[in-house]
Amino acid sequence: MERISVFDMLKIGVGPSSSHTLGPWLAARRWLEDLKSTGDFDNIEKIKIYLYGSLALTGKGHYTDKAILLGLLGENPRTIDTSSINEKINSIKKNDSIKLLHEKDIVFSVSDDLCFLYGKKLPYHANGMKFSCWIKGNEESQIYYSIGGGFIEKEGESIAEQFQVTLPFPCDQSEDLLNHCKKHKISVSEMVFENEKAWRTEEEIKSGLIGIWHVMEECVYKGCTTSGILPGGLGVTRRAAVHNQKLMKGISYTNSMEWIAAIKGKSFDFQEVLEWISCFAMAVNEENAAMGRVVTAPTNGASGVIPAVLMYYFCFQNPNVTDEDIVRFLMVAGEIGSFFKKGATISAAMGGCQAEIGVSSAMAAAALTEIQGGTPAQVLMAAEIAMEHHLGLTCDPIGGLVQIPCIERNSMGAVKAITASKIAIDSDPALAKIPLDKVIKTMWDTAKDMNVKYKETSEGGLAANISVNVPEC
Repeated sequence: MERISVFDMLKIGVGPSSSHTLGPWLAARRWLEDLKSTGDFDNIEKIKIYLYGSLALTGKGHYTDKAILLGLLGENPRTIDTSSINEKINSIKKNDSIKLLHEKDIVFSVSDDLCFLYGKKLPYHANGMKFSCWIKGNEESQIYYSIGGGFIEKEGESIAEQFQVTLPFPCDQSEDLLNHCKKHKISVSEMVFENEKAWRTEEEIKSGLIGIWHVMEECVYKGCTTSGILPGGLGVTRRAAVHNQKLMKGISYTNSMEWIAAIKGKSFDFQEVLEWISCFAMAVNEENAAMGRVVTAPTNGASGVIPAVLMYYFCFQNPNVTDEDIVRFLMVAGEIGSFFKKGATISAAMGGCQAEIGVSSAMAAAALTEIQGGTPAQVLMAAEIAMEHHLGLTCDPIGGLVQIPCIERNSMGAVKAITASKIAIDSDPALAKIPLDKVIKTMWDTAKDMNVKYKETSEGGLAANISVNVPEC
């Protein structure tokens, strides 16, 4: 089974979707980089891209077309200036040409050469895409799948082959984790840290995770201070900024550090703390919907849950939070997410929203339990409780946009995570009836039984019952 780093589960990228935006972006770039490695890149005469399944059905609303164009340009989703995206896309459309990897100009018509095959699906995964190029008059094609959370898989290449490394504490399921922790008398975060050293130095692990936290923190702040209408045609009004102004009650600030200090310096009642949790989560997913920079946690559509829960702890539970606390939180969250990735799915196109919001809620619940002093067994219990109450959650984005019900759903996932953590800390795991591995299996069984129209197709649920007129993006 593949060995998955915390940094594989928590990726810095661009919204609105890890599977429909980040994955296709990375696939397009990798396709061209592979052609460079074989010496064929310089001889490309023409290219054409075909989108299948869920990528076709909801690709417009998820900006899959824009993502692929940015990947073809060779842009890096971690570092691109997000304010420049529309300018780059409009230039390609206006000139009917694209500069592949910023090196080779070819004729390219977005309307003719980027094809949404709405009635077709590739057999392996709902998120399939085919890249074709013509070299000396001959067509060469390669299929990629975006399998959730920004992970991509090239046809004929096992995903497990990409993640081969020897770990001191290998874990294929959560029971392995519990056994390691018991045997060596270590916490979950201590175990994960030792495994992470198989990929990175101690300093790289710590600085990398703090860097991820800063991206989350800045995303929350930006979402809480930006008003307006979200793009895409639904006319959804951003609400986090309004909630923030109401809760801050006139306190001024000029940056995220001052803002957080102001929040921590005030006293809030239970209702106001609950409002802050929702505000934090919605802020992130409003940024995500606006093609802003977010962290997949484990996906873009569920990227607000973990930052909201960590902000809750940071602002209201521990006035003296350290970098070590944040590192421990993110390591545990990433490890729990990896069990769902290996044992089920983190792709809504394969498992519905239980695979996104459900998994993110389980990750956040486990992480919060760890840094509040929970035992390894309580950490796993918190993750199980959170997922148990997301089982069967469908993915039915109205208009194919990651907006309704996705933005509010992150708030619900955050609150459930905090509740699950509290229940676990107050409980004896020895009396629990359902282990985490069983709920992961149940989630996967539920995903396989779920009607395909509830798996990110916008053909079922709210998407089918709410009449909207969304123009093509």
